[in-house]
Amino acid sequence: MSENIAGKVIVITGASSGLGEAAARRLAAGGAKVVLGARRVDRLKALCAELKLSADAAVETDVTDPRQVKALVDRAVAQHGRIDVLVNNAGLMPHSPLERGKIEDWDRMIDVNIKGVLYGIAAALPHMTRQKSGHIINVSSVAGHRVGKNNAVYCATKTAVRVISEGLRQEVKPYNIRTTIISPGAVQSELPQSVTEADVAAGIAAFYEKVAIPADSFARMVAFAIQQPEDVDVNEILFRPTAQEL
Repeated sequence: MSENIAGKVIVITGASSGLGEAAARRLAAGGAKVVLGARRVDRLKALCAELKLSADAAVETDVTDPRQVKALVDRAVAQHGRIDVLVNNAGLMPHSPLERGKIEDWDRMIDVNIKGVLYGIAAALPHMTRQKSGHIINVSSVAGHRVGKNNAVYCATKTAVRVISEGLRQEVKPYNIRTTIISPGAVQSELPQSVTEADVAAGIAAFYEKVAIPADSFARMVAFAIQQPEDVDVNEILFRPTAQEL
């Protein structure tokens, strides 16, 4: 499990729960030097203690603030001298019908799901281009491949992640940097809790209860992409629970 992971400096956003926490656990177990960012720093510190990481590995980070994202990446470089992998994982999923005009939810999704990814890229890229190596993993979604009822804005943000990632892939070839888009289906996380409309939330909760698979399924995909030899660039992984139809 530790092949090409042990010793790598890996920064993960949204690491206090769900997919990010699962990735942190798996990568730390593989010998990676993980540096974790999230708004809930108390949960980050508890996770670091459990994984026997330095307290400095937990960095309070709101990905809607580019200065905080830069501080997270710079912390990793200051501690370990480099950054090998950035996992842009932080995200929100407050589904609602467009006719309800949930503008505040739309703004939050755009700020976290799109701008947060861009801020991560902006923070990591100068270090990776200088190193002439690195790996940026951006988290999209099955919703970035298909549009469903009540989730148009979320789908738009996750489609944007895929478009940005493909543009990034083409631009970083001279610097030996790898890029991966990971698009999960229903995976157990706190994402459904970000839905603010009660009727929509009930439907999503029932769907997740029926088909969602453990968060470690995502962590295994992250590990798979990182584990490949440096001349292999896994550009996109799309996966769902076997029981998920759409």
